[in-house]
Amino acid sequence: MAAHAAAKPMKKDYSEDSDKDNLTGWRARVHEIVYEADTPAGKAFDVTLVFAIIASVLVLMLESVRPIEAAWHWQLKTLEWMFTFFFTAEYLLRLYSVTRPLKYATSFFGIVDLVAVLPTWVSFFFPGSQYLLSVRVLRLLRIFRILKLANYLSQAEILKRALANSRRKIIVFLLTVMTLVVIIGTIVYVVEGEENGFTSIPTGVYWAIVTLTTVGYGDISPKTPLGQALASVVMIMGYGIIAVPTGIVTAELTQDQGSPKPVSTQSCRACSAEGHDVDAKYCKYCGDEL
Repeated sequence: MAAHAAAKPMKKDYSEDSDKDNLTGWRARVHEIVYEADTPAGKAFDVTLVFAIIASVLVLMLESVRPIEAAWHWQLKTLEWMFTFFFTAEYLLRLYSVTRPLKYATSFFGIVDLVAVLPTWVSFFFPGSQYLLSVRVLRLLRIFRILKLANYLSQAEILKRALANSRRKIIVFLLTVMTLVVIIGTIVYVVEGEENGFTSIPTGVYWAIVTLTTVGYGDISPKTPLGQALASVVMIMGYGIIAVPTGIVTAELTQDQGSPKPVSTQSCRACSAEGHDVDAKYCKYCGDEL
């Protein structure tokens, strides 16, 4: 009796996973079109989406030019609201076509998609907030799926790993540079003085940063021989300083000898996550079946 009881399989509790059922009917079809790039419909949707994003950003840029905005005010406003309705509908469809809408809503692209439509609606109450719509440019990252460049995501993983491994060295390097520019900014303030445009130590620090990074705007420049000599040293130092972080990251990249696995364009039907291995059967983020 005891053996029989021990052999009896435990009944799995699905109370927490009742929303994990496979998508069927229209939801499955919508998910295939909105999230996948493997089918003609999905590819057409993504291409349309990218063109809409580019067009909406261009409309936003044109709206910020006063002569154009004055001449085409209502046309630009109409286009902006058309794009807003389109992106709002797209966002709602993305929520509708996954079994875990909250998982998608709190993901990177879910937040970006929401922020991409909120400013126009908020502009009803706070005029001018629509200019935050430039965040839509971030959504162009979806072009990796459209152009079937998902394999490059594995290369990006190597770069991310190299940056993470070298973060302490880079932090120490940046702290050293910050200390250096404060010292140089103070020296040039003392050497040049207010009569030559260096009205404060922060102004000297600004000049040191601009000069050290070899940008050299020229809005402020030393006039005395000693100040010009200091500027020459700082500019030469700039070439070496720029090479340091490059060498740190390069060293980490050369140490990463692992060959990356190809990445699939398959999107999880539960949480909408991407970047799975081509032979993956389950989502590596939520565990749902792909």
